[in-house]
Amino acid sequence: MARKATATQSLLNSFRLRSHFVAACMLLGALVLLGRAVQLQVFNKDFLNEQAAARHLRVAQIVAHRGAIMDRNGQSLAVSTPVDSIWVDPQELLRVPEQIPALARALGEDPERVARRLTRNGDKRFLYLRRHMNPADAEKILALDLPGVDRLREYRRYYPAGEVTGHLVGFTDVDDAGQEGLELAYDHWLAGRPGQRKVLKDRLGRVVEDVEAIEPASPGRTLASSIDLRIQYLAYRALKGAVQQHDAASGSVVVLDIATGEVLAMVNQPAYNPNDRTQRDAARYRNRAITDILEPGSALKPLVVAAALESGQYQPDTVVNTAPGFIQVGAKLIKDKRNHGRIDLATLLARSSNVGATKVAMSLEPEQLYDVLTRFGLGRPSASGFPGESGGLLSHHSNWRPISQATLAYGYGLSMTPLQLAQAYAILAAGGLQRPVSLLRVEDPPIPRRVIREDVAQQVLAMLETVVGPDGTGAAANVANYRVAGKTGTARKIAPGGYADNRFVAVFAGLAPATAPRLAAVVIVDDPRAGEYYGGTVAAPVFSAVMEGALRILAVAPDNFMLEDSRTTLAATAR
Repeated sequence: MARKATATQSLLNSFRLRSHFVAACMLLGALVLLGRAVQLQVFNKDFLNEQAAARHLRVAQIVAHRGAIMDRNGQSLAVSTPVDSIWVDPQELLRVPEQIPALARALGEDPERVARRLTRNGDKRFLYLRRHMNPADAEKILALDLPGVDRLREYRRYYPAGEVTGHLVGFTDVDDAGQEGLELAYDHWLAGRPGQRKVLKDRLGRVVEDVEAIEPASPGRTLASSIDLRIQYLAYRALKGAVQQHDAASGSVVVLDIATGEVLAMVNQPAYNPNDRTQRDAARYRNRAITDILEPGSALKPLVVAAALESGQYQPDTVVNTAPGFIQVGAKLIKDKRNHGRIDLATLLARSSNVGATKVAMSLEPEQLYDVLTRFGLGRPSASGFPGESGGLLSHHSNWRPISQATLAYGYGLSMTPLQLAQAYAILAAGGLQRPVSLLRVEDPPIPRRVIREDVAQQVLAMLETVVGPDGTGAAANVANYRVAGKTGTARKIAPGGYADNRFVAVFAGLAPATAPRLAAVVIVDDPRAGEYYGGTVAAPVFSAVMEGALRILAVAPDNFMLEDSRTTLAATAR
């Protein structure tokens, strides 16, 4: 019995020792954990915070809103709309490859193609899956809750007027940077400055909290262009109709405000829609009115006449003998359609006599003619600031031969852009004063530069009225109840070996109203192939349609109530 009690006591003692040992171990473990906690929370706090921030705190970019482009009356030509871009961390998603088919279906793509793309970029932490999505469609993808997949808020450019203003406004790339037109020329003005914010991300790389703003985004500034969208639509419609009617290769129209130098309309055909990226082909989106050059043909004759009057050798009533209807210059025979005999300078322009213009130009010193033409802006860009603007070609007078000076008289052997030609006619309309061409709305017109004497400009302007008279070549350019001045041009196109016999450029340049010119416009129809090809029958009607609507829109008072209402009758008489 005693032996049994001793054994029991021994077991109890052993249990107590083991329990005390376990309790001591647990206490020691608790003390170690407590000490470690104190070490981490007190002594290593800053270090651990830095490590956590390095793994979960990120600096995210705040996309800046691009400035809008407006017409002169506040109508939108280019605006930015919010869109979402879906991106992925390939390393995160590749850990769960079974989720890739679901992502591919949401994107509307082949799962194998998406998998290959992720595998090729497996070493990256950022990869765009789809740019510029509708926010609602992006939300559906995010609802799948796939690891490493997130969205980025961006902006996409939208052009409300489409192809009506496409050539002038231009477009941006997928990153919203200007690539053509005003978007490129004034990218520094339109582009905002991105901001920065500190965000907290989870282990999948998704933003779970905005911590603080580091630098706010600065949106781009609004650009007020010189364009009047109403006149732009008129010009677009009239030019497109003419190009289609005459089966032409291309065409351009430029309308200038004479008092300010502002471009109120500038259109080209063929056109393109900047909202459709598939149409962004260089042959379609270049602004032909500024970048393409042409030989102006007889539309240059008023500038030659201005040079003659400026020289003092000629007066408006000076007679030029064009008989017998042709003139030999070197190896070239220059001819008129018929023998006009003895004519004054106004008749020379009205009947567009090549012989008369040649005799006038040949009688001037090359330096005199060259000086006046360069003062009109030929041979150098107009300084509009538009990307890719051409300065045209006008060789120095020291390089001229007699035949060079002769052909230059009726618009061959030099080249210019439609904008340069419009500016030259605007100078005539402004009394010999040149104002810089502007594609931006002008609040205070700059001080003009004198190009030719005021009396010379007025005399040439009066002569140009006869061109649109019943006996002139530009009768189809008339506008009911307004006096119009202008000049036709029909230039043969250059072809291999010389000039083509069946390819032409139809030109009309004019001003209205002639008593106090407000608008200058140039119409170019390149390579019409439907039969008619003269500037007076192809380009002049476009001028009439555009000018009639523009003068009405701008509420310009009529200055000629005696003009016949039917331009068709006038055109038939001219023929």
